[in-house]
Amino acid sequence: MNHNAPLSAPARRARGTVFIGLAILCVASALFVLWRPLMMSAPTCMAGRWHGCFDTFNGVVLMTLVALPLSALVVWALARRRRTAGVGSAWRMSLADVGMVHGTVPFLWLTMMPGGGAGIVPARVSLVPLRDLVTMGPLGIVGNLLVFASLGFFAPMRFAAVTSVPRILALGAGCSVLVETAQYVLRLDRVSSVDDVLVNTTGAVLAALASRRWWRTAVEAPSDRSRPAMAPAG
Repeated sequence: MNHNAPLSAPARRARGTVFIGLAILCVASALFVLWRPLMMSAPTCMAGRWHGCFDTFNGVVLMTLVALPLSALVVWALARRRRTAGVGSAWRMSLADVGMVHGTVPFLWLTMMPGGGAGIVPARVSLVPLRDLVTMGPLGIVGNLLVFASLGFFAPMRFAAVTSVPRILALGAGCSVLVETAQYVLRLDRVSSVDDVLVNTTGAVLAALASRRWWRTAVEAPSDRSRPAMAPAG
């Protein structure tokens, strides 16, 4: 048997169905765990008030989940447009585009959220590796792992230029350094820590390895069905 042969259409559909089912299961599990905390911010968010919604962890997570149907609609619209144009792997590219944004922006928002002493207390830096892991705690470590997890998961599916572990490592580390530098320059009452960079980068690499079978290996060209027929010369 040739294990390198491309999968048939039914097999691809089955794999896609399993992937979507796992994603729905993950979202449902997160809702089950976070339901009560999120509902505490629901009245403020539904009223459209900034304070108590977009400046709190529960509020940002709630609005991220509420925006999931809109993101799914954008994926569908992008994929339909690309398929009409004859672009190969239209669904994968569209899911990657929206997934990178929807899964990364909320975590960046949370990391850039100012503390109580923003603009007052001096900026703090921690450059000793592994010293801050103890004070992070399990919840803090998991949160830092997720900051660039979506970027690491979807970027190799979208861009062939980052389809290697060293490049994902460089991408995650570079983005993490930019975030920590911004926290320091803006004096957000946060500690700019080298451990944050290490954990954020680890999360991006682990997520990238999870999506390795869907990495983009080459630049897709428009399919033959979208190319106009050549008229005979003369």
